Amino acid sequence: MRKSLATLSLALLGLSPAFASAADVGLRVIVSGEVAPGVYGRVDIGTAPPPPVLYAKPVIIARPPGPPPGAVYLHVPPGHAKHWSKHCKKYNACGVPVYFVKSEEYAPGYKAKKK
Repeated sequence: MRKSLATLSLALLGLSPAFASAADVGLRVIVSGEVAPGVYGRVDIGTAPPPPVLYAKPVIIARPPGPPPGAVYLHVPPGHAKHWSKHCKKYNACGVPVYFVKSEEYAPGYKAKKK
């Protein structure tokens, strides 16, 4: 018992650098339903059909040299989509074609729920 516990401890210590470097990896979320108001960022749709978007064509602020990168889907506050050139750096998406995913926040008369 003591020997297996020591072996397990050594194995976990050996894996600790892998766990430390895993903290640097971005988190991807696959959305299977409506995008929640107040939750913003990149939306990975996986193999699902594209969600409803705010604009029919993707928005791109600065075209990088070379072939164009693939478009991404982002859920951002309505003001960020409207003035994208001011906010694209926050989402690391200035040189990427962006589709803005619609949510109920974009509906006329939407009132945010108070916490």
